[in-house]
Amino acid sequence: MQEGGRLGIVVAGSLSEGLKVRLDAGTSVEDMRVGKFVKIRGEQHDFFCLVTDVLLDAANSRVLADPPPEDEPFLRAVLAGTVTYGLLQVEPRLMLARDVDTSAEAGPQPVKTIPTHFSTAYVASEADFERVFGADGPGRFAIGEPLDMAVPIRLNLRRFVERSNGVFGKSGTGKSFLTRLLLCGIIQHRVAANLIFDMHSEYGWEAHTEEHGVRAKGLKQLFRGQVFIYTLDPKSARERGVPYDGELRIGRDEIDLDDIALLHDELRLHPTAIESGSLVVQQHGDRWLSELLAMDGDALRAFCDRQGANLQSLSALRRKLQANIATLPFVADRGYGLDEIVKRLEQGQHVVLEFGQHRRLLPYMLVANIITRLIHRKWITKTEQYLRSKDEGQRPQPLMITIEEAHRFLNPEAARQTSFGTIARELRKFFVTLLVVDQRPSGIDPEVLSQLGTRVTAQLNDERDIDAIFTGVAGGSKLRQMLASLDSREQALILGHAVPMPVMFRVRKYDEAFYAALDAFGAQREQIVRPAPPRGGDPSPRPSTVDPLAPDNVVEFPQPRAPLPNGDRPRAYDELFPD
Repeated sequence: MQEGGRLGIVVAGSLSEGLKVRLDAGTSVEDMRVGKFVKIRGEQHDFFCLVTDVLLDAANSRVLADPPPEDEPFLRAVLAGTVTYGLLQVEPRLMLARDVDTSAEAGPQPVKTIPTHFSTAYVASEADFERVFGADGPGRFAIGEPLDMAVPIRLNLRRFVERSNGVFGKSGTGKSFLTRLLLCGIIQHRVAANLIFDMHSEYGWEAHTEEHGVRAKGLKQLFRGQVFIYTLDPKSARERGVPYDGELRIGRDEIDLDDIALLHDELRLHPTAIESGSLVVQQHGDRWLSELLAMDGDALRAFCDRQGANLQSLSALRRKLQANIATLPFVADRGYGLDEIVKRLEQGQHVVLEFGQHRRLLPYMLVANIITRLIHRKWITKTEQYLRSKDEGQRPQPLMITIEEAHRFLNPEAARQTSFGTIARELRKFFVTLLVVDQRPSGIDPEVLSQLGTRVTAQLNDERDIDAIFTGVAGGSKLRQMLASLDSREQALILGHAVPMPVMFRVRKYDEAFYAALDAFGAQREQIVRPAPPRGGDPSPRPSTVDPLAPDNVVEFPQPRAPLPNGDRPRAYDELFPD
């Protein structure tokens, strides 16, 4: 069916229950899909609607009681469209004034009325989509297309980064690729800095796909000079050929007791162990962990006698910390690398922190919570200085933090203790937001879920997870059927602050065409740096010895804001810059 083609007429409906559109005789019911976009032309407004159900009806119920036999195709054809017909249940989502030149409300408006009887319904056209979702331009990023149309669905990235957001879906539905797609848009349009906690080494340099032998480019390959990789496991990075930019070590004095409390399930700690540990903190401050680990049996007993601590609880805490925290290779007496990461984020650059072989939840939760707590504290200080001075030069750099396994940090108990819960609840008050990636949204605190501005959801099966997705969403019951109709891969539902209405869409392909759209020069665009001293022929990728934070050391070519027009080809570097 051609875009913009006529479907039928409005025959019934209400503002609260939606409209019923009777399909024309030449329109097949089997061409209709839940989630299809329909435009209804009213007398004063165009109504942008979403198909929520497809029905069959008849003008005379006696025909249904005595249907024509299967070997009478002519009789069936005579009845179709006259006595028997199809109906669409559509929900008006937006109103658009017909006279866009003179109306003060030329843009999409909330629906406050309905069209008249016999108003004509059409398939939404590309022009309708541009009017609703915006035309190509700065801050607009195409994330995919409607399921039955070849029209780009554009996300308003500036609104997207204003609030915390979520990407959800069961395992194998492509959450990581969808997240990487969103991050590419944010980096390309430069609307926020990004800190990505890369638990499975999927975002930085390259990622494996389910297609045999095919690897997808990571953020650093696509945005050289803007994305920097730091690692907790340099050996793993070298073995995988990842050109990382620095190592991160966590100092013992940077670990708070609250970080350990977050791990009580993984460490199997009794609540009294944390209470006993607080007495060590009161006595030794930031050095509490080093002092506790250094205590032998006699010293531990003497401390408990002086402070009134429970010896068994404190002994259990020390034993768990000695076995699970002190043995982590990236935990050292003195930390380094964190100040460099923060400096990059303050300058609007993007950092991917790889965990290498440290893929257990314990090190991931420990490191992510420590770094986020320190960054959030620093951004609060910067925000308070900005509010006092009113100097735009001191305005903090907007920052988005991406975390996987988000329910571990944002469950009802942890959300009240961690910086992640504070960030999610406070929205953009301190210029820091979250992009939470999870396959179990039901494990996230409902208060936090209700604060997520935009939700991108692939297929989910668990009823509790589906209920959680629509927490705080008006009309969520009508969207459940749309979510249930998604395929297991390359399809998603997006709703919330960054889009004017809920949309089911085919996720944009993360392939060579996408790479070319991000950078017209493709692989020929290179970061120009001062040559580093020779390393004696060692071919292993190592961090650059040049200070990458010095502005004189990096020259970046500007990136195009939009894909090339149809039919144009990217010109070779030599053509644009001949000798």
